[in-house]
Amino acid sequence: MAKHNETGIKGEQIAENFLLNLGMTMLERNWRHGKKEVDLIFSCGETLILVEVKTRSSFDFGFPEEAVNPRKQAFLKEAAAAYFDANPNFSEIRFDIVSVLVANDHIKEILHFEDAFY
Repeated sequence: MAKHNETGIKGEQIAENFLLNLGMTMLERNWRHGKKEVDLIFSCGETLILVEVKTRSSFDFGFPEEAVNPRKQAFLKEAAAAYFDANPNFSEIRFDIVSVLVANDHIKEILHFEDAFY
């Protein structure tokens, strides 16, 4: 497996544990709708939370959260609509970003952006 894939998987695990510790309930991991994928799906009360995780080992290519550009946001919104239609028991939907910086197998920084975009 390529190093960047390993870093991404590690970041998703870190983000999942971080959000579980905040009291959110895990619903899905790497949920797919066609070619669109949502990294993590949680719930908190009646709110459905779709989470995009971005992990980097340095800031050489910018901050991880900057990679969630308008195109990626549009993909997430399309996937969210499909998930929301199949799970109508939620009254609200929210898009979060978790940015993870890891270096030498150590977590350097975790940033959680709640309600990051619409």
